[in-house]
Formats: sequence, structure tokens, C-alpha cells
Amino acid sequence: MLELLTSGFAVILEPSAFIMIIFATIVGIIFGALPGVGSAMAVALMVPFTYKMGPVVSIAFLTAVYCSAITGGGITAILFKIPGTPGNTPTTFDGYPMAQQGRADKALGIALVCSAIGGIVSAFAMLLISPQLSSAALRFGPAELFAVAFFGLSVLSSLDSNNVLKTLISGLIGLSLATVGMDPIFGVPRFTWGHSALVGGIPMIPVMIGMFAVTEVLKQTVNPFKIEGEFLNKKVSTKLLTIKETIAMKITILRSAVMGTVIGILPGAGATIAGFLSYAAEVKSSKTPERFGKGAPEGVAATETANNAATGGSMVPLLSLGIPGGNSSAIMVSALMLQGVQVGPMLIKTQPVFLSGVFASMIVTNILMVIVAIGIAKVFSKILNMPYSVLGPVIILLSVVGSFALQNNTGDVRLMMVAAILGYAFIKLGFSSAALVLGLVLGDICESNLRRAVMIADGDILSVLSRPITATLLITCAILLILPFARQLYKSKKALS
Repeated sequence: MLELLTSGFAVILEPSAFIMIIFATIVGIIFGALPGVGSAMAVALMVPFTYKMGPVVSIAFLTAVYCSAITGGGITAILFKIPGTPGNTPTTFDGYPMAQQGRADKALGIALVCSAIGGIVSAFAMLLISPQLSSAALRFGPAELFAVAFFGLSVLSSLDSNNVLKTLISGLIGLSLATVGMDPIFGVPRFTWGHSALVGGIPMIPVMIGMFAVTEVLKQTVNPFKIEGEFLNKKVSTKLLTIKETIAMKITILRSAVMGTVIGILPGAGATIAGFLSYAAEVKSSKTPERFGKGAPEGVAATETANNAATGGSMVPLLSLGIPGGNSSAIMVSALMLQGVQVGPMLIKTQPVFLSGVFASMIVTNILMVIVAIGIAKVFSKILNMPYSVLGPVIILLSVVGSFALQNNTGDVRLMMVAAILGYAFIKLGFSSAALVLGLVLGDICESNLRRAVMIADGDILSVLSRPITATLLITCAILLILPFARQLYKSKKALS
């Protein structure tokens, strides 16, 4: 093991390779912070840089971009309520309120430190138990993956404990919107109403940007007293967690790191589901759940730890089995294939330096990105010195660019504006934008896996739902969704008596 570690760090710490890792970290954080770019696009844009590199340095370089992009997305989520990547969406729940309260520096510090811890924990898991974790992941067929995605809906009961019914309705609307576009099994368009722009489905990024960032601008504009009010610090720095503060949140960080790693291993789950589920777990386990959504530091810690831990988890099936865990790892496979490398079980046996190289890259990146992100966050925070009458249009400009950059399509910009108006209506009517986005994220995963599982079982849906792992997750999800209603009913009966 020691020899394996030494060989990995020997490759990564060579001057030329180390410089490229630094470059990858900077680029990843910047791209992750830009709305609409995301980790997958950042990795794809960096693939041409790997053509002159060796295979080990190539995957280490792309891994660094992938890890740091998730961290970068937390910067704009906290400062502007613009999630840089879908996995940073739950960061806005408490990170942005902390910024409004003048605690942006602490929120950024929590996000960076917890991101690094989550990434390092998942890197060790990848190195030490990669084969075992991969074999466990193979037991998850379409039925189990459906249950994992459906279990993600249990988050709905945590998003707004005061209005659970409207939150559930919002989630159902999101699930319904996920059915628009091409049928995932038969490949025929549905619910497109004759519009070719809807054939590809409703993209998540423009909806997410519209319902969070632009809706916030509309909300601030409607309340004139907030437009010129200095509700944010004029000078935003980054206050890293002290050792004492880190120890105080050790349970949150450890639970989120484990949860993120495990979810990251499952193909198709990734950082988004990891972030949402970890946030829900933190709310459920807290003795003061009413603090969440109003600036609870634990909410930021849970999300940023989990979504970064998912990056290491997604590398486990990639290196051990040759199965990409998500879009970013699929792009990495393509980059390696261009160099004649076939990932899979034999790769680790014949060339273990690939595993050690990725491990070393993740360790170095997670340390470097804290230092780099502090500087980049300071640059982004300069925008906060503007009065909101100027800052608002700047946020809208970033939102338009981010939506257009997704597919170079003005239709996505129009969709983003429609989502912004819908998001503002949701606020006024007491519905949940976050629940709608979650439903949109999970809808396609739930449907495609459930239908595949039913087809494999020759149409016997009962045999699909009664599989041990599937049944356990579904029953747990049902309990978590019903529990808030049961509590409210109990409280009302107790009040009447």
C-alpha cells in the first residue's frame, strides 16, 4: 500500500504534472462558479489539454477539474443564490441567508473546509475499499436505483416543515415536468405539444437559475427598502473553520462524507442527490430543525461535504469496473480511450498507478482548492460592493449567459425567465421552488429505472417493488413523507383536547 501511495504522489508532484493540477484546480473552481457551466462541461472543455499528457496525468488532471468545479459552485450559491452546479442547490438554503445576515465569510469558510474534508474522505474510501464498494454497487439494478432516486423525494418533507402539503405538490409538479420530451425507453416525443424545442425535455440548469437567482432579484426589486440597503458585508473575506468549530460539527461532516461517498458510487446518482439527501438527513437529525433555511451553518456543511464526497465515490465504479458514475466520469472514460486505455477490472490489477494517481490528485486538489477558492471568492465578492440596483442586473446578466451557454440556445434563456416568474409566484403562494427543482432532477432517474426494472421482470411490478433493498428504501421514504402529517394531526388533536 505504501509503495502504491508513493508511486501516485511521485507522478503528481513532478513539476510539470503539479503545475497542470494547479491549473486544473483554478479552472475548475472558476467554471464551477459560473452558472450554467457545471462540472461535466468543465471536464469536457479541458479534455483537449490532455492530448499531450500521459494517461495517468490525464485522468489526474481531469479529476482535479471535476472535484474543484463542485467546490466552485458553492461560491455563487452563497453570495448570489446562484448554484454553480445542481449539486450546490441545497447550499443556497442556508448559505445565502447567512450572506444576507452578514455572515458570508463564515459560510464560505464552512463550504471550503467541508468540501476539502468530504473530498479527502472519499479519496481514502476509493483507495482502500474500491473493489469491495464496486461489487456492492453491482447489486444495485434498475429497481434499486429507482428506489434510491425515489428515496431522494423524502427530502421534500424537510424543505418546508411549515407547509409540507404545498412542498409535496411542488415536488409533484417537478416530477411531471420531467416527463416532457423524449420517452427514455421507446424514444418517442411526449407532452411536447408540437414544439420541437421541448423534444429534448426541460433542461434543469435554466430552470434552476431562473427559480433561484432571477426570482431573488425580482423579490428584492419588489421590496424597495432592500434595494439600496447594505444587507451584505461591504468587505467579504473567508473565515475558515477553526479546529474547535470543525470538531463541533464532526457528526455532520462524517455522516455527510459517508453518505456522499456511497451515493456517488451508484451510477446516475451523483453529487446532486448526495447534496439533497445529506441536507435532509441533517434536518431530520437536528434537535432544532426550525433553524434550517434561515442560515444554519450545519446546512452548508452537510451539503458541501456530501456533494464533494460524491466525486470520489463516482471514481470507484469508473476505475474498478469501467462504469462511469455520471456525465463527468463518462467524459473521462472517453479521454482515456483516446489514449488507448481501457478502464475496468484489469486496469487496477495491471496498472495500479492509475488508482494511486487519482488518489494523489484528489488529495492535492482538495488542499489546493481551499487556497485557490479563497482568492476567487474574494474576486466574486467585489461584486457585492455594488448597490443592489446595479447588482440585480449583473446577476440577471450572469443568469442569461449561464442559461444560453448550456446549449447555445435562446430558448433556454426564455425558459429561464418563465421559471423566474413561476418561482416568484411560488414564493407568493407559499409553494417551494427547491421542491420543484428536486422533482425535475429525480424524475427522469425514477422513471427510466422503474420502467427498465418492470421490463426485466416481464411486467411484474410487485416483484420489482418487493426486492429487499427496494422495499426497504421505499417504505422508509413513505414513512418520512407521512411523518410530518402525522405530527401535525397529533398536535391538532392535542390542542383540541
